[in-house]
Amino acid sequence: MSHPLSRRRLLQLATASAAGLGLTACGDNGAGGGAGGDGDTGRITVWSWTTAAEALRGVVPSFERDNPHIKVDIQDVGNPAIWDKLTVGLASGGKGLADVLHIGVDYLPGYLEKFPEGLADLSALGADRYKDAFAKGLWPTVIGKDKAVHALPWEVNPLGLFYRKDYFDKARVDPESLRSWDDVIAAGPKILSATGAQLLGLDKPGTTQDMDFFQNLMQLQDAFYFDREGRITLASPAAVRALTVIKRLNDAGLIADTAGEGTEKRLLSQGKLATDPNPAWAVEYLAAKFPAQKGKWRVIRPPAAVPGGGRSALVNSTYLTVAASSPRRRAAWRFIEYALTKPAEINRMFASGGVFPALEAAYADPRFTAPHPFYGGQKVLKSFVDSLGAGSAATNFTGDYPRALKFASDAQSQVLLKGADPATALKAAAEQLARQTGRQQAA
Repeated sequence: MSHPLSRRRLLQLATASAAGLGLTACGDNGAGGGAGGDGDTGRITVWSWTTAAEALRGVVPSFERDNPHIKVDIQDVGNPAIWDKLTVGLASGGKGLADVLHIGVDYLPGYLEKFPEGLADLSALGADRYKDAFAKGLWPTVIGKDKAVHALPWEVNPLGLFYRKDYFDKARVDPESLRSWDDVIAAGPKILSATGAQLLGLDKPGTTQDMDFFQNLMQLQDAFYFDREGRITLASPAAVRALTVIKRLNDAGLIADTAGEGTEKRLLSQGKLATDPNPAWAVEYLAAKFPAQKGKWRVIRPPAAVPGGGRSALVNSTYLTVAASSPRRRAAWRFIEYALTKPAEINRMFASGGVFPALEAAYADPRFTAPHPFYGGQKVLKSFVDSLGAGSAATNFTGDYPRALKFASDAQSQVLLKGADPATALKAAAEQLARQTGRQQAA
């Protein structure tokens, strides 16, 4: 939901800011602190940001028509400002929080860990009936330690590999032959020689902690920095394989350095990158930012991290939840249920803001099988829907994701700039993470 190519930076800024805020309460923006209540009438407030907030406003007229005793106020809190307000509000027992909260997957697990009483029990309001309604791999994220549902999925971002078809044609590389990153590494020199374009860009010094590609390679192996129990897996075989792929790409001269504000966008604009591993939000981003490249891009399912491995991954997702402190929890739940479980409403939001919906019933809409002119008429959205059908494991970000991100970024920079051994660098990173967090390392 945040601006493409900057999500990780927003996370860093929000985490740093929230860490320095202490437990000072926010001003009153809706619900007060305390135990909350199950009111089903009245005015509810919703916190979101930018295009997502605007998309939610499009749902309000039909919702208020069908629920005349509930009024909805959508508030664009901004990103990263929303994370400061959420963190402080939850830390102060819910004081000042809105009724409905829009939360990203990189924060939700941490909030459920640190503030187990802060988000309402939606199972008690009927949320369990939607367990099988959303893309596979999302539901475990909404379950708290109490085994209850605390949110519903809204946005999902399956991974794809965008590529320059004109470059592949010139190098005589068949994109369908790229089944694993071994295949991509083998084809890379041909593409570089024929076009002068490197495969992809990474921030090698780690100035922006650019770890998306490393994380994607782990997620393709159903792994991450932590397992489902919250144990550290930063030095796992999957992580070592991921960083080894990156080292091989770099050693072959196939990675451009994207350190510096706007460098990746500039390289894409100049045609100096032949591929762009990114999730579904990039479909409209590339079309909007690089209109002169119309017809030159295509997308395939992401190559496996290892030969024969999985080729689907859920990169990130966002959710709507209800503050436990809300005095109108039933009314807030009604709005979430209306916005996220009705195909017509979720697709209305998708059309207005490009938010790829998590609701599987939404994919029956013709737009998901329509040809896209920017991609030479390819049915790019169908490619992502098909990827979702293959399934993907849930990613447990935990409340210590920012620390893990920092240590992983340092390890990647050592490998890219100093030729460090991936296994050695990740072992040291995992040990540092364990010392800082008190978490155990997985066996």
